[in-house]
Amino acid sequence: MKILLRLFASLHALIAVLFVCASLVLIAIAARSGWHALDGGLDAGAAQGIIEAIGLIAVAVVALQIAQTIVEEEVIREAQISAPTRVRRYLSRFLVVIVIALAVEGLVATFKALHDDLSQLPFAASILISVAVLLAGWGVFIRLNRSAEELEPDAMAEAKSEDKKLEKLM
Repeated sequence: MKILLRLFASLHALIAVLFVCASLVLIAIAARSGWHALDGGLDAGAAQGIIEAIGLIAVAVVALQIAQTIVEEEVIREAQISAPTRVRRYLSRFLVVIVIALAVEGLVATFKALHDDLSQLPFAASILISVAVLLAGWGVFIRLNRSAEELEPDAMAEAKSEDKKLEKLM
């Protein structure tokens, strides 16, 4: 069983490396896009190009955050997600970056629709509505999960002690 768990940790480490590589490629593409946007001068087209580059950078940040979460939770801690505290913390780390990235993408889509094609505005609005629904659902999850956490105070203490161990490693 230990060999299997090490294999899973190794696969998670590989996945984290792939997320980091994808993030680096997105950063390079965003830098190139931003540079090309400025080539034409400082006008509305340049602003649109920079806004699109910001969207790419937001996705790159998501990829980096997911890689960090995978490394911390699955490789370093070798966490087995079962306690309510662990589930809430794990999901919250993912949802924070996803909500932020979707919100940035929604704003990018809104600016693009306002400047290029107003018929695309409902699609941009649907992204922002989805962010609101995701935030509301996440809030309900945290609220419901909190009562479950109160039943297991030892799980919160254990999670906090793991945080201290992780800080020492960093």
